[in-house]
Amino acid sequence: MHEKDLRFRVAIVTVSTSRFEKYGNLRGLENIPSDDESGKEILDAFGDLVVDYCLVADDIFQIRSAVFEMLKRAEVCILTGGTGLNPRDLTIEALENFFDKKIDGFGEIFRMKSFEEISYSAILSRATAGIIDGKVIFCLPGSKKAVKLGVEIIRNSVKHILSHAMGQS
Repeated sequence: MHEKDLRFRVAIVTVSTSRFEKYGNLRGLENIPSDDESGKEILDAFGDLVVDYCLVADDIFQIRSAVFEMLKRAEVCILTGGTGLNPRDLTIEALENFFDKKIDGFGEIFRMKSFEEISYSAILSRATAGIIDGKVIFCLPGSKKAVKLGVEIIRNSVKHILSHAMGQS
């Protein structure tokens, strides 16, 4: 299958303890909270390709559980939130050890493009991506602006990444 013909599904996981405390463990596209601008940004960017949504707290086990559940239905899982330097930010710690392969270039390009927008504050970003069982996981910061940048990078690279991850290139 050629890369341009590659079909894939997207799942969204929002990691936010404050929203989790407000709404609880939400699941399904119809349940994206109105104040989850980052989750909505991902949904808007990928439209009909999005098959599921989940809201979890900044908790290693909730994050892992949500991602592995989403990977049953989607080839791409995009997380927003929990990637900062705060001790409560645990998205990277929850997932990085499960990556079969880490996609270092994603985080590097994300930080480079962030630097162009926000200068040296980009150093705080731990945005990353990796492959688990031939599926790709993108971990983005929680801000809408960061997600917008991340989505741009993802949209321009996801088919190429997936074709390699699936052994088709």
